Amino acid sequence: MKGVELTSGKLMSEVAREVLSLDLEQIAVISGPNLAREIAGEQPTATVVASASVETAGFVARACASPYFRPYTNDDVVGVELSGAVKNVIALGVGIAQGLGYSWNTSATLITRGLVELTRLGLALGARPDTFAGLAGMGDLVATCASPLSRNNTLGHHLGKGMTLDEALAATGGTAEGVKTSQSVLALAHKHEVEMPITAGVVAVVTGQMSVDQLGPALLSRPQKAEGV
Repeated sequence: MKGVELTSGKLMSEVAREVLSLDLEQIAVISGPNLAREIAGEQPTATVVASASVETAGFVARACASPYFRPYTNDDVVGVELSGAVKNVIALGVGIAQGLGYSWNTSATLITRGLVELTRLGLALGARPDTFAGLAGMGDLVATCASPLSRNNTLGHHLGKGMTLDEALAATGGTAEGVKTSQSVLALAHKHEVEMPITAGVVAVVTGQMSVDQLGPALLSRPQKAEGV
């Protein structure tokens, strides 16, 4: 499971701790460029296991390691977990752009600026910046935004082709977490006064406030500024 709870803004590790009455050191989260079908096919990949406890992270990493699945460990639970949530939102945006017929320049722009949004929110929540340049951040973002195996990218593609949200959900099958997560992520961003224009645009589309044709012009018409700001 991944995402941000709609009513509380809590990450799933926080929900699990609360519901199961666990100590912080008992929680580990896993995220990375890990499309399930490719793992099932034993295609090589890596992932990140994060926990406040070095021992817990190591235990989980050893338990899931295999010749084709390489886990790394760190202690940035918030950064790893937030990456697994926000990347689904950006993948929706990339899928919408691809469905509209835009190609790799547009996709690369959305992925890169999506990483900026993820990093901004992560830093506001106390995560480490290096997490977002790693497997859980950039790695998972690229896999989820670029692969046709990604349900969130596929759903966005259907929306870009002109389907309604209900039609797109039915055509995609399975669960596309980015639809609900986009709204809770945006609420979290507003709470911490973090600017996330791609996320805001995705929310506007999935809630019917904006058409897919309006999304690109809305993003491109934003005031010019320095890249690192």
